[in-house]
Amino acid sequence: MIVDGTDLILGRMASKVAKVLLGGEEVTIINAEKVVISGKRKEIFSKYKARRDRGDVYKGPFTPRMPDRLVRRTVRGMLPRKKAKGITALGKLSVHIGAPVSVKGKPEQMDVSKGSLKDQKYVTVLELCQWLGAKV
Repeated sequence: MIVDGTDLILGRMASKVAKVLLGGEEVTIINAEKVVISGKRKEIFSKYKARRDRGDVYKGPFTPRMPDRLVRRTVRGMLPRKKAKGITALGKLSVHIGAPVSVKGKPEQMDVSKGSLKDQKYVTVLELCQWLGAKV
């Protein structure tokens, strides 16, 4: 299954992808940098800043800065990652920035686009990652 992340809401997309992964299917997410996080810009940035500043540089916890890693980490949070089925499910997930040539096929549509937000505020994963310090 190929999922195009353009204008999809991060949490809703991640929960649906996690459900598909637990069903045993392989999932590829393309355009991970175009996924959106709903909410006010200031609140989202302060949440991720607090998460980044927690702990220390050597022992963690470590917060991903690249868009593909951030989306993968969000999906991982919705899987039982310490159990065997969660480990195998996470192994079947691949996330890409942009649309690589190696991914062939038509992306499937998901009903979690930002059109359901009705003029609410949102931030793209690319904006958040650039603010966190990613060099994309």
